[in-house]
Amino acid sequence: MMPPISPDLIAQQNAPQADALHDEYQALGRKLERRGIAIDTIKSRVKGWSVAVPSWGAGRGGTRFAKFPLAGEPTNIHEKLEDCAVIQQLGRTTPRVSPHFPWDCVSDYAGLRQEAEALGLGFDAVNSNTFQDQPGQAQSYATGSLSSTVSATRAQAVEHNIECIEIGRQLGSTALTVWVGDGTNFPGQQDFARSFDRYLDAAAQVYAALPDGWRMMLEHKMFEPAFYSSVISDWGSSLMAAQELGEKCKCLVDLGHHAPNVNIEQIVARLHRAGKLGGFHFNDSKYGDDDLDSGSINPHQLFLVFNELAEAEANPRGGFDPAYMIDQSHNVTDPIESMLASAEAIAGCYARAQLVDREALHAAQEANDVMLAFRTLRAAYEIDVGPILAMARMEQGGAIDWLTTYRASQHRARKAQERKAVGLGAGIV
Repeated sequence: MMPPISPDLIAQQNAPQADALHDEYQALGRKLERRGIAIDTIKSRVKGWSVAVPSWGAGRGGTRFAKFPLAGEPTNIHEKLEDCAVIQQLGRTTPRVSPHFPWDCVSDYAGLRQEAEALGLGFDAVNSNTFQDQPGQAQSYATGSLSSTVSATRAQAVEHNIECIEIGRQLGSTALTVWVGDGTNFPGQQDFARSFDRYLDAAAQVYAALPDGWRMMLEHKMFEPAFYSSVISDWGSSLMAAQELGEKCKCLVDLGHHAPNVNIEQIVARLHRAGKLGGFHFNDSKYGDDDLDSGSINPHQLFLVFNELAEAEANPRGGFDPAYMIDQSHNVTDPIESMLASAEAIAGCYARAQLVDREALHAAQEANDVMLAFRTLRAAYEIDVGPILAMARMEQGGAIDWLTTYRASQHRARKAQERKAVGLGAGIV
């Protein structure tokens, strides 16, 4: 299968920028060398690091009020894979796609896996959906799924999750992500303790179906669609559930699923200490669960999260193997451009975390030298790692300037002529 963007075009776009990039890379290398850091070592680490993209993120998102479709956006998993391949081809940081079911259901999963491989992609964690009712569904999730008071509804939700595991097995995935919208909108609507017990009982049945080598990741969310209480509302609830379910169950941290101003980087450290740090859904937020592009609002917080991840990797305790995925809603941008920008921002924070002088940081911490500890972290954050990221992309066949190259490819315009148009999305008003 031909790649979605011509490699010749990428090479043509890179050619006039290559000399300047080499000059900037060498200048940064000399600066880092004075600090005892080999730039090629950091570049190699960047090349070895990756983040998955969500299949659903390849299309335009929406709010409760409206969705404004983009000409040429994908309407099925095959078109989603093609757009995800563009992101990987230009950015070289996103080799895996995380599918969502039943949104991405097909009749031939072995064929879908081959299709993805032909595009240079693999599959990451599979995601179940028990927060929406589907056509022909026997039981409604209006009042809950895994925690429903109706035993038949809980059984249906369990069955769907087990089906997702089987699909994932065929796709080559080794993880199931479970997020439920279960909760309440009114005080007294449910008994908090009993709803949690029902959730645990149902989740245990899903856990029992995990193949060897698989993980089950529990995603918490403070609010929405339940605005008074959520069954798995925070990292504490997630941790309690993961500890009770078993060794293969971990906690997944979505950066937007917390109360405003929560110290997410501290949560990362706590979950790692407990051996339950399963993975991340990267995005950004201003007011709540905004699902904005990663690093667009608070890039420093993203860096601090990666600083804790670097600490965890250096001190793995019972193990360190978190799954990384972008999880955003692209309401006003081209999703390909947003996910390329996010992947670059995330990789940039990973690279900066590798530049922290850990020996100096730990010494300052032990000496209670507050300013020196802070400045040691800030020194790494303030380094422009753009030349490292661009060089890593170019050496792997990606684009030095991914935005200009993508727009020069006219990919979206071509797909607007080939693909079925997406209809307008109605809001609540």
